[in-house]
Amino acid sequence: MKQDIHPDYHEITVVMTDGTSYQTRSTWGKAGDTMKLDIDPNSHPAWTGGAQRINTQDTQVAKFNKKFEGFGLK
Repeated sequence: MKQDIHPDYHEITVVMTDGTSYQTRSTWGKAGDTMKLDIDPNSHPAWTGGAQRINTQDTQVAKFNKKFEGFGLK
């Protein structure tokens, strides 16, 4: 392994949005720094199953239906 080409790997503290914290090793910051998260698995809708918005007016099917709504086949 080549010398002096790898980043410094050290311990930091990660603080979650609910205030809990844990120690981990990272190349981020300097040894002993604290990383405060704005988004984490406790608060992000992708992990918590929060409300999702689905825009049904801009889909291809909606555009097709709007284009041919007056075209009546009987």
